[in-house]
Amino acid sequence: MRSLVLSLAVFLFFPLMALAQPAAGPADPAAQKWALAIHGGAGTIPKNLPEEQKQQYLKSLSRALEIGRDVLKGGGTSLDAVEKVVRFLEDDPLFNAGKGAVYTHEGTHELDAAIMDGRDLSCGSVAGLKTVRHPISLARLVKEKSPHVFMVGEGAEAFATEMKVERVKNTWFDTPVRRRQLQEALDEERKTRQGKKDKDTVGAVALDVHGNLAAATSTGGLTNKRFGRLGDVPVIGAGTYANNRTAALSATGIGEEFIKHTVAHDISALVEYGGLTLQQAADRVIHEKLKAGDGGVIGVGRDGAIVLVFNSEGMYRGAVDSGGRFEVKIWE
Repeated sequence: MRSLVLSLAVFLFFPLMALAQPAAGPADPAAQKWALAIHGGAGTIPKNLPEEQKQQYLKSLSRALEIGRDVLKGGGTSLDAVEKVVRFLEDDPLFNAGKGAVYTHEGTHELDAAIMDGRDLSCGSVAGLKTVRHPISLARLVKEKSPHVFMVGEGAEAFATEMKVERVKNTWFDTPVRRRQLQEALDEERKTRQGKKDKDTVGAVALDVHGNLAAATSTGGLTNKRFGRLGDVPVIGAGTYANNRTAALSATGIGEEFIKHTVAHDISALVEYGGLTLQQAADRVIHEKLKAGDGGVIGVGRDGAIVLVFNSEGMYRGAVDSGGRFEVKIWE
C-alpha cells in the first residue's frame, strides 16, 4: 500500500514541477556557431607593395569582417551578412567592384554580381549593369522580388528602376588607378594582341547561428573587356554557390577558367558526393584542376569550417568566427 501511495505522489509531483519551470527562450546568438570569410581578389600581388598601400587593404578587409561579424554575432542571417559586407566592398575604390570597377574597352564600366541562399538554393544574378551603385543588392532583389534568377544589361537596369534602387552616373565608378590600368591594357593589346587577365573580385560567404549558409560575389569584370564579355561571378555554380548540405563558396580569378570547371559547384559536389572535407575539395579543384595562377576560392562549411585557397601569388582575404578567429592576409 505504501509503495502505491509513493508511486502516485511521484506521478503527480513531477508533472507539476515541469509546469512550474519557465519556458525555454531562444538560444543566445553569441553562444551559437557562426563563421564568415571574405576576399578582395586574387592574382599577381607584388610583395613589395608599398607599406601604406598594404595597410589600406588590410584595414579595409578588417572593416568588412567587422561588419559581417556584427550581423552574425547578433543573430542576423548569413544572407544579410554577406550582402552588407559586399556592399561595403563595392563602395571601396581599392577593389574591382562598384566604385573601383575596371574599365571596358570603350572606357565605361559594366558590373556583375550574384547572391545565393543555401537554405533553398534560391539565388539572383545581374550582369552588365551601368548605373546601379550596389549590384549585390539588385541581385538579391532578383532573387526575392522576381520569378527569375539572372538578369542582364538593359533588362536588369529596367528592373533596377522598378525596384527603386540607388542609381549613379556611369562616371561615378571612375578612378584614376583603373583608368591607368585600362591604358596599360590597351598598350599591351596593341603589342601582343592579348588582353590583360584580371583576377580581381570581391566576395563573402557565411554561416549564421541558425545553421544557414549564404554566398555573395561582385565584380567590375575584366579590364579592356568587350563584346559583352561576362566572367564567372554572376554564373551560379561557377563563381558563386551556397548549399546548406555542403558549403557556401565565392571565387576570384580568371573567369573563363572558373566557368569551364564550374569551380564553386564542383567543390560542393566533392563534399556532398565524394565524402571530402571542404578543405580537401577546395585544394583538389584549385590546385589540381585549375592552372597555377588562375585564382582562388573562399568557403564556409555547414560545420563552420573556413577555407581560403588560392594558386596565385596572393589573395586579399579575411576570416572571422565565433571561436575567436579574426585575421586578414594577402600573401602568406
